[in-house]
Amino acid sequence: MSTTATPIPLTVLPTPPALPALGEADAATYASWFACLAEPMRVRMLHAVATAPAGLLTVGALAEELGISQSTASHHVKKLAEVGFLILAKEGTSTLVRVNSACCTGLPHAADIVMGSLSQPRTTAGGEELPCCPSGLPDDVTVRAMAESDLDVVRRIYAEGIATGQATFETSVPPASTLWRKWLPAHRWVAEVDGEVVGWAAAVRTSQRDCYAGVAETSVYVAEGFRGRGVGKALLHRQVTAADADGLWTLHTSVFPENRASLALHHSAGYRTLAVRDRIAQLDGAWRDTVLLERRRAD
Repeated sequence: MSTTATPIPLTVLPTPPALPALGEADAATYASWFACLAEPMRVRMLHAVATAPAGLLTVGALAEELGISQSTASHHVKKLAEVGFLILAKEGTSTLVRVNSACCTGLPHAADIVMGSLSQPRTTAGGEELPCCPSGLPDDVTVRAMAESDLDVVRRIYAEGIATGQATFETSVPPASTLWRKWLPAHRWVAEVDGEVVGWAAAVRTSQRDCYAGVAETSVYVAEGFRGRGVGKALLHRQVTAADADGLWTLHTSVFPENRASLALHHSAGYRTLAVRDRIAQLDGAWRDTVLLERRRAD
């Protein structure tokens, strides 16, 4: 944050809607998070663990990567674990370190609350306009309307998503006829690479009440061998632009906090985090959190 920027006259700022005061308990929690990260080495350490290929590191490996002593690394790891950013586990004589997935959304959400950005649906915490849709689309991916004949492949891709344990609370793929009936006809899409269906996106009305006719819940799935190639970006681009053109004014989706790629993808399409829903449902007998994301049409 620059301290030399020219102040903006208060008269040009819109009057924000009234927000409830931030409670003392929440303020104290957020302050402890921000204070912990006031040490640059801890920021570097958290980033190193979060981006580790296996998703975890030993304290020794972390010290070596950052060029610090193991005792210094242990000190900072302990501080990060105390506020919940890191989770520690013993394996023999080594301590394994991994990121607490809840902080991947909890920390940005805290910043949004502190800065009041949740009262400004079309702007970020910094005041910038939220993006309309993903940019930098891949040249080799084509998105077209889904045909009923695509459903076998669509269901296979759906099953691959279920198998990750990070995509949905579903544990089995619904019948093709069920999917075809529930998805909005004008909002079913498949992505192709060299003529092969490698992903799909769909939307379903959240309510049959007329007042909610423009509100839909969205899904995007990419085949296992094609993740990381921009297929999801191409699908989401078509999904949100078609929704805007067709008069859908609100799109929402729920994503597991662990699925950071999906969170980033949806944020690139103008979705914003509304809430982290703690222990919202069980998957395979374990309580899971979800991040509730929403995208509002500009007008």
